[in-house]
Amino acid sequence: MPDNHDKKKYVKEMERVFAGFGEEKPVLLLHACCAPCSSYSLEALSPHFRRIDIWFYNPNITPAAEYTLRLDELKRLVASVQYGCPVTVLDTPYEPERFFSMAKGMETLPEGGKRCFACYEQRLRSTAEAAKAGGYDWFTTTLSISPHKNAHWLNGIGIRLGEEYGVPYLISDFKKNGGYARSIALSEEYGLYRQNWCGCVYSRQAAER
Repeated sequence: MPDNHDKKKYVKEMERVFAGFGEEKPVLLLHACCAPCSSYSLEALSPHFRRIDIWFYNPNITPAAEYTLRLDELKRLVASVQYGCPVTVLDTPYEPERFFSMAKGMETLPEGGKRCFACYEQRLRSTAEAAKAGGYDWFTTTLSISPHKNAHWLNGIGIRLGEEYGVPYLISDFKKNGGYARSIALSEEYGLYRQNWCGCVYSRQAAER
């Protein structure tokens, strides 16, 4: 698990990638965790892509009712906004048993530690696999918009998986340059449900404490 030193200028790197796109814009597979995090991320990304498909793979979210609520809110957001390119929410499997299997032995670890790192990797690996299978040009995640998520870890995992699967990972830190504040404003504008925990039972227990 990498540490937090020597962070790159992720926003500048993303802008550099965008500047390198030719007239034929690429297609992006975007892992999304919820509607609020997707709101600004889609606003920032959509002008640069020909199409964005959303991969809502989040086996960490429990109970099932919470998972369905977040997915429905994401679909409502996408249906309500005119983005810079077509955006589609794909059908994705709900596999909470995979999360609990991965987290076994790490249940009591604090938030933001090894369990969270493994959860990032589990969700990004599923996205990378889907990106390769679907012939996407790029993949990335909305997770970095949260001030509680470690963008350094996310980008490190994404780059490594991109090399493994042969689909480049778009480096990002959507919380920067007012991105997180913009997501809050958009959530209020569209009346989005904003949860106060990441989705897993362990983070909910921490939030309740």
